[in-house]
Amino acid sequence: MSFIFSTHPLHPAAEAMLQAAGDLRVASAPDPETLLREGRGAGIIVVRAPIPPAFFEDAPALRAAIRHGAGLDMVPMEAATRAGVLVANVPAVNASTVAEHVILVTLALLRRFRQMDRELRQDGWAAGRVQSDAAVDLGGRTMGIVGMGNVGKAIFKIAKFGFGLQVVATSRSPESVPEGARFLSIDELVALADIVVLCCPLTPETTGLLNAGRIGRMKPAAILVNVSRGLVVDDAALIQALRDGRIGGAALDVFATQPLPLDHPYFGFANVIVTPHLAGLTEESMMRMGTGAASEALRVIKGDLPVNLRNPEVVEHYRRRFPA
Repeated sequence: MSFIFSTHPLHPAAEAMLQAAGDLRVASAPDPETLLREGRGAGIIVVRAPIPPAFFEDAPALRAAIRHGAGLDMVPMEAATRAGVLVANVPAVNASTVAEHVILVTLALLRRFRQMDRELRQDGWAAGRVQSDAAVDLGGRTMGIVGMGNVGKAIFKIAKFGFGLQVVATSRSPESVPEGARFLSIDELVALADIVVLCCPLTPETTGLLNAGRIGRMKPAAILVNVSRGLVVDDAALIQALRDGRIGGAALDVFATQPLPLDHPYFGFANVIVTPHLAGLTEESMMRMGTGAASEALRVIKGDLPVNLRNPEVVEHYRRRFPA
């Protein structure tokens, strides 16, 4: 029976699928040392936490690392490929969930929801209503989307057709920008947009993409929404801009260090919404991601390749390790 290891608990439907096919074990904690110790001997790992490269060393039974979701930055691709291990993901299944979160936090910032709620509870009805003096509509504004993958396209649809926003976008593939959005360079986008949304993958090119210079080009009332990865933003530059009142606010779901320490400066700003990396997590999206990952695991157990194989160059090496 295959030993299937997961870094985190999965949706019950996904766990049932895997338990029927093998010995499913869930890590007691997602830190590297625990994963290395408890995952030794696994045939498949379901990935919801960063995997240390050493996991792929001396792992003769390991067939596949399957990402519970789309982002591959949690999987050391070179180490996996070098070891002859298949890497797969589950793209697109939580794109609409992330897009809904982007609209939620954007509206909360523009309508000053945090401040209103605080003042209402502390000082009463009239104090809460005063916050509306500085609230603004979402309609009629310009949203700049950085990254036009599945998430970017889902945000575009809601922004353009749900709220009538003007949408500008930048992407490493200009042809991926849909009709109805205007392609701009990143420097043009940050200067024009009222709402800058980061939903690009973390790559060497996007690390530090929103640096001090680009934050400095943003409009004084513009807001930043980050649902990509924390390292896409220069934290020191953003914190300084917030302290100086040079941008309107930020909604941050991802951070360079996770969990975010409770004494982090981001928690000290009334115009910053901090969420614990949950933009893509709901009951429905967890089921879609979990059963999607489980389906890929079952394919590998049966001897097939994953549908969403992300390192196809590994197949020859993998077939030598596990002959049909």
